[in-house]
Amino acid sequence: MEFRVTRLISLFAVSALGLVVSGVSPARAEGPVGLGTATSFAVLAGQTITNTGPSVISGDVGVSPGSAVIGFPPGLVNNGTLHVTDAVAAQAESDLTVAYLDAAGRTPATPVGPDLSGLTLATGVYSAGDMLLTGTLTLDGQGDPNAAWVFQAESTLITGSGSVVSLINGASACNVFWQVTSSATLGTGSTFVGTIMSLTSISATTAARVTGRLLARNGAVTLDTNVITAPTGCSGAAVTTTTPAPGAAVTTTPAPGATVTVSTPTIPGTGSASTTIWLAGLAVLAIGGSTMLLARRPRQSKS
Repeated sequence: MEFRVTRLISLFAVSALGLVVSGVSPARAEGPVGLGTATSFAVLAGQTITNTGPSVISGDVGVSPGSAVIGFPPGLVNNGTLHVTDAVAAQAESDLTVAYLDAAGRTPATPVGPDLSGLTLATGVYSAGDMLLTGTLTLDGQGDPNAAWVFQAESTLITGSGSVVSLINGASACNVFWQVTSSATLGTGSTFVGTIMSLTSISATTAARVTGRLLARNGAVTLDTNVITAPTGCSGAAVTTTTPAPGAAVTTTPAPGATVTVSTPTIPGTGSASTTIWLAGLAVLAIGGSTMLLARRPRQSKS
């Protein structure tokens, strides 16, 4: 009888430990892309910035290594500085390259589109070949101010006239990123949210409004009577991302001053870290009890 009880306790202990180990699976929440010194820029281009009409840009405007800035005035740089082929613009372009590669390398990505209209998306990474927006795209923060979205367009990003990117439930424009492998075009009268990081060029057509940034690595940014407002209160700390080998331990070192969020592991179906701790404690007690019973079991004589 004592042997059966001991065995049952041991089996329960192993099962409990198995639950605890397999249950350490933190929920994945996408983190924002670090823009470094590019954070303060509303418009940044590698070659040329061309504006038509009374565009209002809230945030820094810069170009590097190119030097052509056309149409200011009538364009107005509000609450920002114009940087033309200076050290500030050069550093911002360098940081933009790091951020672009970070966004392009985010995995796993959920395939969407190509038309994003009518979708309501929670935090995550989303990819498509050509990305289109002809209607309304809703980004749901689900009450988490740190929720982030990374969109990977393998070719172009094109929004239609009057299209809208809408934020609900605490979603922040600081944490919406569009990595575009080719060029981006924002349609007439469209309302766009997020930071576009384009490999080549970006064009905002007549009366397009942007709460975010238009950042072009190698080409031009073209504006036409636009209102572009860089979101404030965003973290600019750049993060270096290294892709580990399969099965290797992952260690992430944040940049100085960066905010680090640690997820509490839970057992699927419980939603409570205390359940995991309770099971672990129970398993330890079970193993201890099993050991004590074995120690007290009298040895049989060999007569």
